[in-house]
Amino acid sequence: MQLPGRLFDLFGEHAVWSGDHEGMSGETLRVTSHTGAFFVKQGAAAVAEHERLLWLKRWASVPDIVAFEGDTLVLADAGWRTLERRTTGDAGTVMGTVLRALHDVPVPECPFDERLDVKLARAAERVRDGLVDTADFDDDHAGLTPEQIHRRLLTERPAAEDVVVTHGDFTPANVLASPSGEPVLLDVGALGTADRYVDLAVALRELPESAAADFLTAYGLTEPDQRKLDYYRLLDELF
Repeated sequence: MQLPGRLFDLFGEHAVWSGDHEGMSGETLRVTSHTGAFFVKQGAAAVAEHERLLWLKRWASVPDIVAFEGDTLVLADAGWRTLERRTTGDAGTVMGTVLRALHDVPVPECPFDERLDVKLARAAERVRDGLVDTADFDDDHAGLTPEQIHRRLLTERPAAEDVVVTHGDFTPANVLASPSGEPVLLDVGALGTADRYVDLAVALRELPESAAADFLTAYGLTEPDQRKLDYYRLLDELF
């Protein structure tokens, strides 16, 4: 990762760089130095996340932006555990509560469009460019090709979208449990307006079965649409 000189000055010459970290995904490095601990991201995804962090901080708790230069984003590492590492049994309730609050943000306020027209076009580009990791597919999708999945997404597309402000990758690993009890949203580079099932499908896939009922209760949904859950979980395979 090539960094602007000013950012090297921020960390100091004896900084320790590591790709082994919790709560940040993708092309992210963790840096520890005498000045603190940081996460460093770079590239188009970092630019997208920076834009969304600036907007989202009005509505939710997000990591502190330490610096942004060119296409390099530096975030403070608070050192707290994510819900993936939560030792208490309330992860489902916390996730349901924070997701409901995000989905209640007024849609017209959000400038980022992640609805199906946008998402399917981006998925087609990823398939064409060979960027889909088939080894990471869910068990029930194993053996499918990215092309097959994309064709299914086109033919099985829901007739309508229940549009809210979505996180885009709402997993326990992307919710930080702060000491104050106010959850912090991580990895918001895919945030935007989309069907609420974008988040519901991923959350229910990642939460243990024992937490699913608490999640749905806290969110306020008694009977989730299984077809939409299946569809948006399938869509997530291409990202």
